[in-house]
Amino acid sequence: MTMRSILALALTGAGLAACTTVSLPPTEVLRYHLGAPIDRGTVTVQPLSAAPASLEFKSYAAAVQGELLKSGYGVPAAGAKPQFIATVAFTRTTQAGPPRQSPISIGLGGGGFSGGRGSGGVGLGGGVGFPIGGGGRSAILVTELSVTIKRSADQSPVWEGRAQSFADARKADATTDIQAGKLARALFTGFPGESGRTIQVK
Repeated sequence: MTMRSILALALTGAGLAACTTVSLPPTEVLRYHLGAPIDRGTVTVQPLSAAPASLEFKSYAAAVQGELLKSGYGVPAAGAKPQFIATVAFTRTTQAGPPRQSPISIGLGGGGFSGGRGSGGVGLGGGVGFPIGGGGRSAILVTELSVTIKRSADQSPVWEGRAQSFADARKADATTDIQAGKLARALFTGFPGESGRTIQVK
């Protein structure tokens, strides 16, 4: 094989490698609250739906609870009623082609989020693949996390938030634990955050 042929193959390989690089947007976060200082107290994390908690939910619940503790909340004593309840919902779906951000629309006390893939359950993608560059196949994992904090006494919401992230499904950071931690940290960045403003967190 001549040097010219070797160089041509090397350039072809480099071009294909570049084509397989997927540019992903940062995590997008939106929070809503009533503007008044948000009281702190003891809090319990639970799923939004009445379905039994899955292993995946436990990863998201643990990540959310960790961020709540950092934000000034505490764990209730054994047998004690918490002052606040944080309900957690998430979805994990795969998306073909470049990542498409869904519109964000939430309203405090409005019954949850709209414009995404639906809160209240878990959407597990079916391993959708799409061709990139010279024949490689991949998928974009879209993960969404929503949290609502309510007073346990009257179930009135005091804070709501939603975060959405994108990951290359082939990469290690697409695992549930990593995505749960990433989304929870983004969601509680600067808690409670500016109400109604969408921010991007890298």
